[in-house]
Amino acid sequence: MTTPMRPVPHSVARWISRRRWLRWADALLAWALLWGGCAVVLGLERPQAAAVVAAVLVGAGVAVQPLRARWRPISAWVGLRISQGLRPGDRAWYVGAHEASLVVVTARHGVRLVIARPSVWEESLTVRRTRVFLLAAEGP
Repeated sequence: MTTPMRPVPHSVARWISRRRWLRWADALLAWALLWGGCAVVLGLERPQAAAVVAAVLVGAGVAVQPLRARWRPISAWVGLRISQGLRPGDRAWYVGAHEASLVVVTARHGVRLVIARPSVWEESLTVRRTRVFLLAAEGP
């Protein structure tokens, strides 16, 4: 990846770090729900055993890529909220795990957006707003 011409705005840099915390919140919610389910199955007399079983199940779920990619209730809701105002023709920041890149929204289809990156290899990319963070870019 080439060095950007301008540094990433501070607000976008904050969202890069928030992304990790939101993914951890998704995992914590999964653990809490599994703990409750295991407590009902194992009986309410042994909540520690239910907590351990729930932690093992969440750990096993992390290893399963399709499950991990689809279980994002908190970060999906946040992703929908922060990208709800994006329309075709708008510039946005596509926030990744460690960097953000400036993109142009070319189409909108419900929860899906088609974005174009300034790249020679890709013409456009269809993304779900529940799986990625797209922040509106300010200014020209």
